[in-house]
Amino acid sequence: MKRLALLFLLVIPMLAIEPAGMTLDTIKRVFVEPLGTLPPSVLMRDMIVASLSSTGSFVVTEDREHADAILRGSAMDEIYSEQHHSSDNINIGTHTGSSDNYSDRYDHTSTEKQGGVNIGQNESSQSNERKHEASASVRLVNRQGDVIWSTTQESGGAKFKSASADVAEKIFRKLTDDLQRARASASAAAHAGSPDR
Repeated sequence: MKRLALLFLLVIPMLAIEPAGMTLDTIKRVFVEPLGTLPPSVLMRDMIVASLSSTGSFVVTEDREHADAILRGSAMDEIYSEQHHSSDNINIGTHTGSSDNYSDRYDHTSTEKQGGVNIGQNESSQSNERKHEASASVRLVNRQGDVIWSTTQESGGAKFKSASADVAEKIFRKLTDDLQRARASASAAAHAGSPDR
């Protein structure tokens, strides 16, 4: 019984100690929160989930309680048109006229002069340009609520993909690059701290 009481006294304080906050290099399981309620935001979340799942660097979970970290933020996807109008006009005009009439019983004289110049040009153009822009600002938050990584990405569309797909890829690329740097740094620190054999 004394052993059980002693074991109990040793184990209880260890359970009360909070684990150190997860850092980017220690995150294994991620939950991605909705980035908005509109369909483009829902689609962008799905693209980010698909990108993260494909790497193998993280397990993406649909259960918040099982996640080491939560990716949260907001996303916007907008399609709009820009209309441009321009108009140029050049008009020059002049006109002169004169008329003289003289008449008597024996003679009739009439003089008439006319002149005129008209030059004109009219040019107008109209264009309608369709634009597609997307942006997202996301952050990775550990279980203690600390922001351990964040980024904001924007796109006006890429050559062969939509603006939303381009933003999702940029977020994925940035997170993967930062994750590799964090793991390399942690590995170097671990090797530097280990004694030589």
